[in-house]
Amino acid sequence: MSVNNTHDGPKRIGEYMNDAQSVFFIGVGGVMMSSLALLTAQAGYAVAGSDRSRTDVTEELRAEGIDIYYEHSADNLGEDCGLVVYTVAISSDNPEYVAAHERGIPCVSRSDFLGFLMTRYRRRVGVAGMHGKSTCTSMCAQIFMDADADPTILSGAVYPPMGGAYRIGGDEHFIFEACEYMDSFLDFHPTVAILLGAELEHVDYFKDMEQIRTSFAKFASLTGPRGVTVVNLDDPEIMESARRALKAKNTGHLVTFSIDNPKADFHAKNVSMDSGYPSFSIVAHGKVWGKVQLSVPGRFQIYNCLAAAAAADACGIDRASVMEGLEHYVGADRRMQPKGKVNGVMVYDDYGHHPTEVKATLEGAKYLCTPRGDGTPGRLICTFQPHTYSRTAQLYNQFLSAFDAADHVILIDIYAARETDTCGVSSGLLAASIGDKAVYCPSPTAAAKRILQEAQPGDVIVIMGAGDVIRVTKLLLPLSP
Repeated sequence: MSVNNTHDGPKRIGEYMNDAQSVFFIGVGGVMMSSLALLTAQAGYAVAGSDRSRTDVTEELRAEGIDIYYEHSADNLGEDCGLVVYTVAISSDNPEYVAAHERGIPCVSRSDFLGFLMTRYRRRVGVAGMHGKSTCTSMCAQIFMDADADPTILSGAVYPPMGGAYRIGGDEHFIFEACEYMDSFLDFHPTVAILLGAELEHVDYFKDMEQIRTSFAKFASLTGPRGVTVVNLDDPEIMESARRALKAKNTGHLVTFSIDNPKADFHAKNVSMDSGYPSFSIVAHGKVWGKVQLSVPGRFQIYNCLAAAAAADACGIDRASVMEGLEHYVGADRRMQPKGKVNGVMVYDDYGHHPTEVKATLEGAKYLCTPRGDGTPGRLICTFQPHTYSRTAQLYNQFLSAFDAADHVILIDIYAARETDTCGVSSGLLAASIGDKAVYCPSPTAAAKRILQEAQPGDVIVIMGAGDVIRVTKLLLPLSP
Protein backbone atom coordinates (compact mmCIF):
# COMPACT_ATOMS: atom_id res chain seq x y z
CA MET A 1 0.00 0.00 0.00
CA SER A 2 1.35 3.45 -0.93
CA VAL A 3 2.09 6.06 1.73
CA ASN A 4 0.01 9.23 1.82
CA ASN A 5 1.28 12.75 1.34
CA THR A 6 2.06 14.80 4.39
CA HIS A 7 0.73 18.32 4.67
CA ASP A 8 3.08 19.83 7.25
CA GLY A 9 3.59 23.03 5.28
CA PRO A 10 6.59 25.34 4.85
CA LYS A 11 6.73 26.68 8.40
CA ARG A 12 6.91 23.30 10.08
CA ILE A 13 9.30 21.83 7.52
CA GLY A 14 11.50 24.88 7.98
CA GLU A 15 11.68 24.00 11.66
CA TYR A 16 12.69 20.44 10.76
CA MET A 17 15.43 21.76 8.49
CA ASN A 18 16.76 24.11 11.16
CA ASP A 19 17.37 21.08 13.39
CA ALA A 20 18.62 18.74 10.64
CA GLN A 21 22.23 18.08 9.72
CA SER A 22 21.43 15.53 7.01
CA VAL A 23 18.43 14.62 4.86
CA PHE A 24 17.63 11.14 3.53
CA PHE A 25 15.57 10.59 0.34
CA ILE A 26 13.65 7.31 -0.10
CA GLY A 27 13.23 6.69 -3.83
CA VAL A 28 15.96 9.14 -4.72
CA GLY A 29 16.39 7.83 -8.28
CA GLY A 30 13.19 9.43 -9.57
CA VAL A 31 13.51 12.50 -11.78
CA MET A 32 11.89 14.90 -9.31
CA MET A 33 13.32 13.28 -6.18
CA SER A 34 16.85 13.39 -7.56
CA SER A 35 16.43 17.08 -8.36
CA LEU A 36 15.24 17.79 -4.81
CA ALA A 37 18.20 15.84 -3.43
CA LEU A 38 20.64 17.88 -5.49
CA LEU A 39 19.00 21.17 -4.50
CA THR A 40 19.20 20.15 -0.86
CA ALA A 41 22.85 19.17 -1.16
CA GLN A 42 23.70 22.46 -2.83
CA ALA A 43 21.98 24.25 0.06
CA GLY A 44 24.69 22.82 2.32
CA TYR A 45 23.04 19.75 3.85
CA ALA A 46 24.52 16.26 3.93
CA VAL A 47 22.31 14.14 1.66
CA ALA A 48 21.88 10.41 1.16
CA GLY A 49 19.22 8.28 -0.45
CA SER A 50 18.07 4.86 -1.58
CA ASP A 51 16.54 3.34 -4.67
CA ARG A 52 15.92 -0.09 -6.12
CA SER A 53 18.43 -0.01 -8.95
CA ARG A 54 21.55 1.69 -10.22
CA THR A 55 20.81 4.17 -13.03
CA ASP A 56 22.42 7.12 -14.79
CA VAL A 57 20.51 9.35 -12.36
CA THR A 58 21.86 7.64 -9.25
CA GLU A 59 25.36 7.73 -10.70
CA GLU A 60 25.01 11.47 -11.21
CA LEU A 61 23.98 11.83 -7.57
CA ARG A 62 27.00 9.83 -6.45
CA ALA A 63 29.24 12.06 -8.54
CA GLU A 64 27.82 15.03 -6.61
CA GLY A 65 28.88 13.44 -3.31
CA ILE A 66 25.51 11.95 -2.36
CA ASP A 67 25.61 8.48 -0.78
CA ILE A 68 23.27 6.07 -2.57
CA TYR A 69 22.05 2.71 -1.27
CA TYR A 70 20.52 0.10 -3.58
CA GLU A 71 18.75 -1.85 -0.87
CA HIS A 72 16.18 -0.40 1.50
CA SER A 73 17.44 -0.92 5.04
CA ALA A 74 17.00 0.76 8.41
CA ASP A 75 20.80 0.87 8.66
CA ASN A 76 20.92 3.35 5.76
CA LEU A 77 19.68 6.15 8.01
CA GLY A 78 22.74 7.72 9.58
CA GLU A 79 22.90 8.70 13.24
CA ASP A 80 22.67 12.38 12.34
CA CYS A 81 19.68 12.00 9.98
CA GLY A 82 17.28 14.82 10.81
CA LEU A 83 14.66 14.49 8.05
CA VAL A 84 13.39 11.82 5.67
CA VAL A 85 11.80 12.77 2.35
CA TYR A 86 9.87 10.01 0.59
CA THR A 87 7.94 9.42 -2.60
CA VAL A 88 4.36 8.21 -2.12
CA ALA A 89 5.15 5.23 -4.35
CA ILE A 90 6.88 3.47 -1.44
CA SER A 91 4.97 1.03 0.76
CA SER A 92 4.16 1.70 4.40
CA ASP A 93 6.44 -1.19 5.45
CA ASN A 94 9.52 0.30 3.76
CA PRO A 95 12.34 -0.38 6.27
CA GLU A 96 13.71 3.17 6.15
CA TYR A 97 10.26 4.71 6.51
CA VAL A 98 9.48 2.44 9.47
CA ALA A 99 12.87 3.09 11.11
CA ALA A 100 12.43 6.85 10.79
CA HIS A 101 9.12 6.72 12.64
CA GLU A 102 10.56 4.46 15.32
CA ARG A 103 13.45 6.88 15.86
CA GLY A 104 11.23 9.95 15.84
CA ILE A 105 12.76 11.36 12.64
CA PRO A 106 10.29 13.63 10.81
CA CYS A 107 9.06 12.18 7.50
CA VAL A 108 7.87 14.49 4.73
CA SER A 109 6.41 13.57 1.35
CA ARG A 110 8.10 14.76 -1.83
CA SER A 111 5.40 17.29 -2.71
CA ASP A 112 5.33 18.74 0.80
CA PHE A 113 9.11 19.20 0.70
CA LEU A 114 8.93 20.81 -2.73
CA GLY A 115 6.26 23.17 -1.43
CA PHE A 116 8.67 24.23 1.31
CA LEU A 117 11.56 24.80 -1.11
CA MET A 118 9.59 27.01 -3.49
CA THR A 119 8.44 29.56 -0.91
CA ARG A 120 11.78 31.37 -1.03
CA TYR A 121 11.01 32.53 -4.61
CA ARG A 122 8.90 35.58 -5.44
CA ARG A 123 7.17 34.31 -8.57
CA ARG A 124 6.21 30.64 -8.71
CA VAL A 125 4.80 29.09 -11.89
CA GLY A 126 3.14 25.70 -11.36
CA VAL A 127 2.23 23.59 -14.42
CA ALA A 128 -0.65 21.16 -13.80
CA GLY A 129 -2.74 18.92 -16.04
CA MET A 130 -3.18 15.27 -16.91
CA HIS A 131 -1.06 15.66 -20.05
CA GLY A 132 1.72 17.97 -21.22
CA LYS A 133 3.15 19.06 -17.86
CA SER A 134 6.80 18.29 -18.61
CA THR A 135 6.62 19.77 -22.10
CA CYS A 136 4.96 22.99 -20.93
CA THR A 137 7.40 23.27 -18.00
CA SER A 138 10.32 22.90 -20.44
CA MET A 139 8.83 25.52 -22.76
CA CYS A 140 8.53 27.91 -19.82
CA ALA A 141 12.12 27.12 -18.92
CA GLN A 142 13.35 27.98 -22.41
CA ILE A 143 11.39 31.25 -22.48
CA PHE A 144 12.66 32.40 -19.10
CA MET A 145 16.24 31.40 -19.89
CA ASP A 146 16.14 33.27 -23.21
CA ALA A 147 14.83 36.29 -21.32
CA ASP A 148 17.86 36.11 -18.97
CA ALA A 149 15.41 35.79 -16.06
CA ASP A 150 17.69 33.23 -14.36
CA PRO A 151 14.86 30.86 -13.36
CA THR A 152 15.06 27.95 -10.94
CA ILE A 153 13.30 24.98 -12.55
CA LEU A 154 12.10 21.57 -11.40
CA SER A 155 10.64 19.41 -14.16
CA GLY A 156 9.47 15.84 -14.48
CA ALA A 157 11.67 15.29 -17.52
CA VAL A 158 15.21 16.07 -18.56
CA TYR A 159 15.41 19.13 -20.78
CA PRO A 160 18.76 19.09 -22.67
CA PRO A 161 19.41 22.88 -22.63
CA MET A 162 19.27 22.68 -18.81
CA GLY A 163 21.55 19.65 -18.73
CA GLY A 164 19.02 17.77 -16.61
CA ALA A 165 15.56 17.98 -15.07
CA TYR A 166 16.39 20.91 -12.86
CA ARG A 167 18.18 24.25 -12.93
CA ILE A 168 19.30 26.36 -10.00
CA GLY A 169 18.89 30.07 -10.67
CA GLY A 170 18.09 33.23 -8.77
CA ASP A 171 15.38 33.77 -6.18
CA GLU A 172 12.92 35.60 -8.46
CA HIS A 173 11.36 32.86 -10.64
CA PHE A 174 10.60 29.25 -9.71
CA ILE A 175 9.04 27.08 -12.46
CA PHE A 176 7.83 23.63 -11.47
CA GLU A 177 5.81 20.68 -12.65
CA ALA A 178 2.78 20.17 -10.41
CA CYS A 179 1.76 16.51 -10.30
CA GLU A 180 -1.85 15.79 -9.45
CA TYR A 181 -1.37 12.16 -8.33
CA MET A 182 -2.48 11.67 -4.70
CA ASP A 183 -3.32 15.42 -4.74
CA SER A 184 0.39 16.17 -4.47
CA PHE A 185 -0.03 19.54 -6.17
CA LEU A 186 -2.18 20.82 -3.32
CA ASP A 187 0.97 21.19 -1.19
CA PHE A 188 2.41 23.75 -3.61
CA HIS A 189 2.30 27.54 -3.53
CA PRO A 190 2.04 28.91 -7.09
CA THR A 191 1.57 32.57 -7.82
CA VAL A 192 0.81 31.56 -11.42
CA ALA A 193 -1.08 28.28 -11.87
CA ILE A 194 -1.35 26.64 -15.31
CA LEU A 195 -4.19 24.13 -15.86
CA LEU A 196 -3.63 22.33 -19.16
CA GLY A 197 -6.36 19.71 -19.16
CA ALA A 198 -8.22 17.17 -17.03
CA GLU A 199 -9.81 13.80 -17.61
CA LEU A 200 -10.03 10.47 -15.80
CA GLU A 201 -6.50 9.37 -14.89
CA HIS A 202 -4.62 7.85 -11.92
CA VAL A 203 -7.63 5.63 -11.35
CA ASP A 204 -5.98 4.00 -8.35
CA TYR A 205 -6.50 7.34 -6.57
CA PHE A 206 -9.11 9.40 -8.43
CA LYS A 207 -12.39 7.50 -8.35
CA ASP A 208 -14.37 9.75 -10.69
CA MET A 209 -14.32 13.08 -12.52
CA GLU A 210 -16.02 14.89 -9.64
CA GLN A 211 -13.02 14.18 -7.43
CA ILE A 212 -10.72 15.45 -10.19
CA ARG A 213 -12.75 18.65 -10.71
CA THR A 214 -12.59 19.34 -6.99
CA SER A 215 -8.84 18.82 -6.85
CA PHE A 216 -8.13 21.08 -9.81
CA ALA A 217 -10.42 23.77 -8.37
CA LYS A 218 -8.36 23.64 -5.18
CA PHE A 219 -5.13 23.93 -7.17
CA ALA A 220 -6.53 26.93 -9.07
CA SER A 221 -7.27 28.52 -5.70
CA LEU A 222 -3.69 28.21 -4.44
CA THR A 223 -2.61 31.41 -6.19
CA GLY A 224 -4.78 33.49 -3.89
CA PRO A 225 -6.67 36.61 -4.99
CA ARG A 226 -3.49 38.38 -6.15
CA GLY A 227 -2.31 35.52 -8.36
CA VAL A 228 -2.96 34.43 -11.95
CA THR A 229 -4.60 31.21 -13.13
CA VAL A 230 -3.96 30.20 -16.76
CA VAL A 231 -6.63 27.81 -18.05
CA ASN A 232 -7.47 25.88 -21.20
CA LEU A 233 -10.70 27.36 -22.58
CA ASP A 234 -11.13 24.30 -24.85
CA ASP A 235 -11.26 21.87 -21.90
CA PRO A 236 -14.71 21.82 -20.22
CA GLU A 237 -13.44 20.05 -17.11
CA ILE A 238 -10.71 22.63 -16.55
CA MET A 239 -13.18 25.46 -17.08
CA GLU A 240 -15.57 23.92 -14.55
CA SER A 241 -12.74 23.76 -12.00
CA ALA A 242 -11.83 27.38 -12.74
CA ARG A 243 -15.44 28.49 -12.32
CA ARG A 244 -15.60 26.81 -8.92
CA ALA A 245 -12.40 28.54 -7.81
CA LEU A 246 -13.70 31.90 -9.00
CA LYS A 247 -17.05 31.38 -7.30
CA ALA A 248 -15.26 30.71 -4.02
CA LYS A 249 -13.28 33.92 -4.58
CA ASN A 250 -10.06 32.09 -3.83
CA THR A 251 -8.22 32.58 -7.11
CA GLY A 252 -6.90 35.68 -8.80
CA HIS A 253 -7.00 36.91 -12.38
CA LEU A 254 -8.10 34.28 -14.93
CA VAL A 255 -6.22 34.08 -18.25
CA THR A 256 -7.59 31.73 -20.92
CA PHE A 257 -5.92 30.05 -23.91
CA SER A 258 -7.35 28.18 -26.89
CA ILE A 259 -6.32 26.87 -30.28
CA ASP A 260 -9.52 27.87 -32.09
CA ASN A 261 -11.55 30.20 -29.89
CA PRO A 262 -10.74 33.88 -30.60
CA LYS A 263 -12.45 34.86 -27.34
CA ALA A 264 -9.48 33.42 -25.39
CA ASP A 265 -6.86 35.80 -24.04
CA PHE A 266 -4.22 33.77 -25.90
CA HIS A 267 -5.18 31.88 -29.03
CA ALA A 268 -3.61 30.45 -32.18
CA LYS A 269 -4.27 31.82 -35.65
CA ASN A 270 -3.45 30.46 -39.12
CA VAL A 271 -2.51 27.01 -37.84
CA SER A 272 -0.78 24.72 -40.31
CA MET A 273 1.01 21.41 -39.95
CA ASP A 274 4.26 21.33 -41.92
CA SER A 275 5.14 17.60 -42.09
CA GLY A 276 3.66 17.21 -38.62
CA TYR A 277 5.28 20.29 -37.07
CA PRO A 278 2.87 23.06 -36.05
CA SER A 279 3.18 26.56 -37.44
CA PHE A 280 0.88 29.30 -36.13
CA SER A 281 0.59 32.88 -34.97
CA ILE A 282 0.04 33.78 -31.33
CA VAL A 283 -2.70 36.32 -30.67
CA ALA A 284 -2.49 37.76 -27.15
CA HIS A 285 -5.18 40.05 -25.78
CA GLY A 286 -6.30 40.83 -29.33
CA LYS A 287 -2.82 41.62 -30.70
CA VAL A 288 -0.79 39.40 -33.02
CA TRP A 289 2.54 38.69 -31.37
CA GLY A 290 4.08 36.86 -34.32
CA LYS A 291 4.52 33.47 -35.95
CA VAL A 292 5.90 30.34 -34.27
CA GLN A 293 7.34 27.31 -36.07
CA LEU A 294 7.78 24.47 -33.59
CA SER A 295 10.50 21.84 -33.84
CA VAL A 296 8.37 19.22 -32.05
CA PRO A 297 5.52 17.39 -33.81
CA GLY A 298 1.85 17.28 -32.92
CA ARG A 299 -1.03 19.76 -33.00
CA PHE A 300 -1.50 19.34 -29.24
CA GLN A 301 1.84 21.09 -28.71
CA ILE A 302 0.11 24.36 -29.54
CA TYR A 303 -1.73 24.18 -26.22
CA ASN A 304 1.56 23.88 -24.34
CA CYS A 305 2.96 26.87 -26.24
CA LEU A 306 -0.02 29.11 -25.55
CA ALA A 307 -0.04 28.20 -21.86
CA ALA A 308 3.70 28.86 -21.53
CA ALA A 309 3.35 32.19 -23.33
CA ALA A 310 0.48 33.27 -21.09
CA ALA A 311 2.37 32.33 -17.90
CA ALA A 312 5.51 34.15 -19.05
CA ASP A 313 3.45 37.23 -19.87
CA ALA A 314 1.90 37.12 -16.39
CA CYS A 315 5.44 37.16 -14.95
CA GLY A 316 6.44 40.20 -16.97
CA ILE A 317 8.52 38.43 -19.63
CA ASP A 318 8.60 40.52 -22.82
CA ARG A 319 6.96 39.40 -26.04
CA ALA A 320 10.23 39.03 -27.99
CA SER A 321 11.67 36.63 -25.39
CA VAL A 322 8.48 34.56 -25.42
CA MET A 323 8.58 34.16 -29.20
CA GLU A 324 12.32 33.50 -29.19
CA GLY A 325 12.01 30.89 -26.45
CA LEU A 326 9.26 28.97 -28.27
CA GLU A 327 11.28 28.99 -31.49
CA HIS A 328 14.32 27.67 -29.59
CA TYR A 329 12.41 24.92 -27.79
CA VAL A 330 13.99 21.56 -28.69
CA GLY A 331 11.81 19.05 -26.83
CA ALA A 332 12.14 17.28 -23.50
CA ASP A 333 13.53 13.79 -23.07
CA ARG A 334 11.09 11.00 -23.93
CA ARG A 335 8.60 13.38 -25.51
CA MET A 336 8.70 12.22 -29.15
CA GLN A 337 12.45 12.33 -28.78
CA PRO A 338 14.41 11.26 -31.88
CA LYS A 339 16.90 8.57 -30.85
CA GLY A 340 18.50 7.59 -34.15
CA LYS A 341 17.98 5.33 -37.13
CA VAL A 342 17.85 1.56 -37.48
CA ASN A 343 17.83 0.13 -41.00
CA GLY A 344 17.26 3.65 -42.27
CA VAL A 345 14.14 4.15 -40.12
CA MET A 346 13.94 6.89 -37.48
CA VAL A 347 13.20 5.75 -33.94
CA TYR A 348 11.36 8.06 -31.50
CA ASP A 349 11.01 7.57 -27.75
CA ASP A 350 7.90 8.84 -25.96
CA TYR A 351 6.55 8.81 -22.40
CA GLY A 352 2.85 8.69 -23.34
CA HIS A 353 0.85 6.13 -21.36
CA HIS A 354 -2.74 7.45 -21.19
CA PRO A 355 -5.00 6.76 -24.21
CA THR A 356 -5.41 10.48 -24.93
CA GLU A 357 -1.63 10.98 -24.95
CA VAL A 358 -1.08 7.90 -27.10
CA LYS A 359 -3.70 8.96 -29.64
CA ALA A 360 -2.49 12.56 -29.92
CA THR A 361 1.18 11.59 -30.18
CA LEU A 362 0.59 8.95 -32.85
CA GLU A 363 -1.62 11.28 -34.89
CA GLY A 364 1.30 13.74 -34.94
CA ALA A 365 3.86 11.01 -35.67
CA LYS A 366 1.86 9.81 -38.67
CA TYR A 367 2.82 13.01 -40.51
CA LEU A 368 6.49 11.99 -40.23
CA CYS A 369 6.08 8.89 -42.40
CA THR A 370 7.29 9.25 -45.99
CA PRO A 371 6.64 7.19 -49.15
CA ARG A 372 8.71 4.03 -49.57
CA GLY A 373 10.89 3.41 -52.56
CA ASP A 374 8.06 1.69 -54.43
CA GLY A 375 5.73 4.62 -53.82
CA THR A 376 3.61 2.93 -51.15
CA PRO A 377 3.02 4.99 -47.97
CA GLY A 378 5.41 4.62 -45.09
CA ARG A 379 3.99 2.95 -42.00
CA LEU A 380 3.82 4.05 -38.38
CA ILE A 381 5.04 1.28 -36.08
CA CYS A 382 4.35 1.68 -32.37
CA THR A 383 5.72 -0.44 -29.55
CA PHE A 384 3.72 0.27 -26.40
CA GLN A 385 4.01 -0.78 -22.77
CA PRO A 386 0.83 -0.24 -20.74
CA HIS A 387 1.48 1.36 -17.35
CA THR A 388 -0.27 -0.18 -14.30
CA TYR A 389 -3.04 -2.74 -14.31
CA SER A 390 -5.63 -0.33 -12.92
CA ARG A 391 -5.13 2.23 -15.70
CA THR A 392 -5.19 -0.47 -18.38
CA ALA A 393 -8.39 -1.99 -16.98
CA GLN A 394 -10.24 1.26 -16.27
CA LEU A 395 -9.38 2.86 -19.63
CA TYR A 396 -9.41 -0.36 -21.67
CA ASN A 397 -12.03 0.72 -24.20
CA GLN A 398 -10.21 4.03 -24.79
CA PHE A 399 -6.99 2.13 -25.51
CA LEU A 400 -8.74 0.20 -28.28
CA SER A 401 -9.00 3.36 -30.41
CA ALA A 402 -5.86 5.10 -29.15
CA PHE A 403 -3.71 3.36 -31.79
CA ASP A 404 -5.90 4.20 -34.79
CA ALA A 405 -3.12 6.25 -36.45
CA ALA A 406 -0.61 3.39 -36.18
CA ASP A 407 -0.26 0.76 -38.88
CA HIS A 408 1.38 -1.83 -36.67
CA VAL A 409 1.24 -2.08 -32.85
CA ILE A 410 3.55 -4.19 -30.70
CA LEU A 411 2.53 -4.58 -27.06
CA ILE A 412 4.87 -5.74 -24.31
CA ASP A 413 3.91 -6.73 -20.79
CA ILE A 414 2.19 -4.22 -18.51
CA TYR A 415 4.53 -2.28 -16.25
CA ALA A 416 3.17 -3.00 -12.77
CA ALA A 417 4.81 -0.06 -10.94
CA ARG A 418 3.18 0.01 -7.49
CA GLU A 419 0.48 -2.58 -8.27
CA THR A 420 -0.15 -6.31 -8.40
CA ASP A 421 -2.13 -8.10 -11.11
CA THR A 422 -5.67 -8.16 -9.73
CA CYS A 423 -7.55 -6.59 -12.66
CA GLY A 424 -7.67 -9.45 -15.14
CA VAL A 425 -6.01 -7.53 -17.97
CA SER A 426 -2.87 -8.22 -19.97
CA SER A 427 -1.03 -6.91 -23.00
CA GLY A 428 -1.91 -10.09 -24.85
CA LEU A 429 -5.60 -9.50 -24.23
CA LEU A 430 -5.29 -5.87 -25.30
CA ALA A 431 -3.49 -6.85 -28.53
CA ALA A 432 -6.23 -9.33 -29.37
CA SER A 433 -8.91 -6.71 -28.72
CA ILE A 434 -7.21 -4.11 -30.94
CA GLY A 435 -7.21 -6.52 -33.86
CA ASP A 436 -4.99 -7.82 -36.63
CA LYS A 437 -2.57 -4.89 -36.67
CA ALA A 438 -1.56 -5.54 -33.04
CA VAL A 439 0.69 -8.30 -31.70
CA TYR A 440 1.89 -9.22 -28.23
CA CYS A 441 5.59 -9.78 -27.63
CA PRO A 442 6.61 -11.39 -24.32
CA SER A 443 9.93 -9.54 -23.96
CA PRO A 444 11.80 -6.42 -25.13
CA THR A 445 14.07 -8.70 -27.16
CA ALA A 446 11.09 -10.18 -28.99
CA ALA A 447 9.67 -6.71 -29.57
CA ALA A 448 12.95 -5.42 -31.01
CA LYS A 449 13.17 -8.46 -33.29
CA ARG A 450 9.63 -7.87 -34.54
CA ILE A 451 10.38 -4.20 -35.25
CA LEU A 452 13.41 -5.16 -37.34
CA GLN A 453 11.26 -7.59 -39.31
CA GLU A 454 8.60 -4.97 -40.01
CA ALA A 455 10.44 -1.67 -40.51
CA GLN A 456 11.36 -0.38 -43.97
CA PRO A 457 12.63 3.00 -45.18
CA GLY A 458 9.79 5.52 -45.10
CA ASP A 459 8.41 4.08 -41.85
CA VAL A 460 8.53 5.70 -38.41
CA ILE A 461 9.07 3.78 -35.17
CA VAL A 462 7.67 5.08 -31.86
CA ILE A 463 8.66 3.35 -28.61
CA MET A 464 6.10 4.47 -26.05
CA GLY A 465 5.29 4.08 -22.36
CA ALA A 466 6.09 5.28 -18.84
CA GLY A 467 7.75 2.09 -17.59
CA ASP A 468 10.96 0.44 -18.75
CA VAL A 469 9.99 0.17 -22.42
CA ILE A 470 13.17 2.16 -23.13
CA ARG A 471 14.84 -1.28 -23.04
CA VAL A 472 13.44 -1.86 -26.53
CA THR A 473 15.07 1.34 -27.77
CA LYS A 474 18.41 0.33 -26.28
CA LEU A 475 18.23 -3.04 -28.04
CA LEU A 476 17.57 -1.32 -31.36
CA LEU A 477 20.09 1.46 -30.80
CA PRO A 478 22.59 0.24 -28.17
CA LEU A 479 24.79 3.32 -28.56
CA SER A 480 21.97 5.87 -28.35
CA PRO A 481 22.11 8.45 -25.52
